[in-house]
Amino acid sequence: MSTRQVFTPILIAASLVLLISFAIRASFGVFQIPIANDLGWFRTEFSLAIAIQNLSWGIATPFFGAFAEKLGDRKAILIGVLVYSVGLALSSMASTAASHQLLEILVGVGIAGTGFGVILGVVGRAASDKTRSLALGITTAAGSAGQIVGPPLTQHLLNSMTWQNVFLVYSGLILLALLSLPFLKAPAKVSKSELEESLSRILNIAIRDPSYILIFVGFFSCGFQLAFITAHFPAFVTEACATIDPNGLLAKMGIKDTADLGAVAIAVIGIFNIIGTVSAGALGGRYPKRILLVAIYLARMVLFSWFILTPMTPLTVLIFSSLIGTLWLATVPLTSGLVAYIYGLRYMGTLYGLVFLSHQIGSFVGVWLGGDFYDRFGSYDVVWWVGIGTGFLSALVHLPVRERPIHDRVVPA
Repeated sequence: MSTRQVFTPILIAASLVLLISFAIRASFGVFQIPIANDLGWFRTEFSLAIAIQNLSWGIATPFFGAFAEKLGDRKAILIGVLVYSVGLALSSMASTAASHQLLEILVGVGIAGTGFGVILGVVGRAASDKTRSLALGITTAAGSAGQIVGPPLTQHLLNSMTWQNVFLVYSGLILLALLSLPFLKAPAKVSKSELEESLSRILNIAIRDPSYILIFVGFFSCGFQLAFITAHFPAFVTEACATIDPNGLLAKMGIKDTADLGAVAIAVIGIFNIIGTVSAGALGGRYPKRILLVAIYLARMVLFSWFILTPMTPLTVLIFSSLIGTLWLATVPLTSGLVAYIYGLRYMGTLYGLVFLSHQIGSFVGVWLGGDFYDRFGSYDVVWWVGIGTGFLSALVHLPVRERPIHDRVVPA
């Protein structure tokens, strides 16, 4: 397999969209303390705004997938970029928790139009059967590249300007994703039977298939765990971690306090996630995807347990960040590839979008519960244990998934 077969113009353009979109999206946790201190909000109020963003992202994703499959990928992405930009610009003017929460609906819809549902659908249809799993992994890793630069950039900007102005900067930055549009037209590499099949029929087949329901349920914990960490980990590290040694290595690297460490930790997750997602994509082309997903969820359980049972220091934060990074979005190429393999490419965007809704319901619960429990109990400990429990559930439900194309099985229409 040559690199030219994998790194096509479509894959590169799609990766650029995800990189920019996720650089901004991954930065919202860094805003939590500055906004709360400026406007006097409770942690729950900001958390609810981000939870609403995640939920609206999930709800809008299958609609963008269906829109892209019906009217074109580029139109769907264009709408997503414009809504994202407007949502960020208006968010900079929000002065109350209620207005910020309402505007996060727009931001969530914008992320949906520039996120996995549409972008992975484009890449999946453009790739060959041989390269598809790896291509999905590489594209997902581009989102991690955004996560590497987004939080540290946000912290740097917040050191020199108000959070309102940072939102305006990002409102302009997302427009750069429009440069990718001319390259994002994927050929429909689907069978004749798939072309003749209606969306309503394949949806009816999927939702009556126990495997699809199990995949849907299993993706919940991924959203819960990732959104909780993205939204709350910077604040968690800022407040709970041991102080930075002013004469130590981290200080010499420019990490002067735990606020800097919290932002860098999210970036470290992104760095190691590139390795994890590309590896997961490559392995997904050789081994059963459902078994790889079971292994990932079990590994997260072990890692979460170690982290919360170990006294937190800058070293444990960086160790945890690097290890969780290898597991971070590794589920995405495997889950999207599983959907494509079982149910075909014709409506991959819509079918994966519906599964992704479960991920975002988990994201809503994880972000909101994190803020609510923090305000109630003064710590995040209970939420970490809930995340461990949901991970165990996801590991279990993937075991009975039937990893065979749906048309090779007898499923009532």
